[in-house]
Amino acid sequence: MPIDIVLDAMGSDKAPDPEIRGAVLAARTLDVRVHLVGPEEILRPKLRAALKAYGGKTRLPVFIVQASEWISMDDKAALAVRSKRDSSMRVGLKMVREGRAAGFVTAGNTGAAMATAKMVLGSLAGIDRPALATSLPTVTGHPCVLLDCGANVDSDPENLRQFAIMGHVYAKNVLRAASPRVGLLSIGEEDGKGNSLTRDTLPLLRDLPINFIGNVEGRDLFNGRCDVAVCDGFVGNVALKTCEGTAKLLSVSLKESLKATVTSQVGALLSRTAFMAFKKRLDYSEYGGAQLLGVRGPVIVGHGSSNERAVMNCIRVAADFAAAEVSSGIEAMLTKP
Repeated sequence: MPIDIVLDAMGSDKAPDPEIRGAVLAARTLDVRVHLVGPEEILRPKLRAALKAYGGKTRLPVFIVQASEWISMDDKAALAVRSKRDSSMRVGLKMVREGRAAGFVTAGNTGAAMATAKMVLGSLAGIDRPALATSLPTVTGHPCVLLDCGANVDSDPENLRQFAIMGHVYAKNVLRAASPRVGLLSIGEEDGKGNSLTRDTLPLLRDLPINFIGNVEGRDLFNGRCDVAVCDGFVGNVALKTCEGTAKLLSVSLKESLKATVTSQVGALLSRTAFMAFKKRLDYSEYGGAQLLGVRGPVIVGHGSSNERAVMNCIRVAADFAAAEVSSGIEAMLTKP
């Protein structure tokens, strides 16, 4: 049966165009029904045009759900969540809470998405703070889950213990890692390395019934040493933004080098094929946004500059998340006596 996914159509920097095209792309390629949430008078003509552009199929399972308001990137999250009671985020998350959809996707204001999700869906039993988790590419081809990557700037050891459990369940149930290797992101592998937060967290993670491998370093995010890297949101967000910048630098530098050195037509074709494969491997749009772990339902937060392919992959991840029953697995581990 197709999985129903709600998409905040008014979230991204260029909304609603990437959301509408991404929804149509997802409906054409995935076993999903997509519910676009936003003002119908804005969405209806754009959806009609997008359906015509993608082969003229007007019977794809893409639907519009009315919401008269939306939260912009410039809105202050706490104020917008309280004042905009008919926002596309709130209406969409209510559909998940009421069982009318299995998951929610937005490329909008991250702070507002987290606050609205906590208010509408509620936190899982045993979770003090939800965490944002994102998948990073590695040399082995198997992604590494980094969490928290921005939801909590200040965390304590108990928060990190909960993040480790959530990352373990996500990697096992969604990424199909049989026994996920969980590491604590620090500045050295030795137990004594790091700050007071990492040193105090280490014994808590060793007591968990997971495959904890100790401290890991920044390079281990990409070399395949761990499947899950746990940190506070300040460190995680700096690491994530550094990764994005490095990926951009590598892509631009490689493209310039290929242009300067390849002269033959055949060589240019082969180089272009290799470059596109390389670029795809590093492209954030292929990884489907960050997962908000710790709330009662799948919530995916995409990049504000998401294009239609990034939106489509966010929908894919939301559907995988829902099918894997991650939330129930997290609660089972946290409430185990």
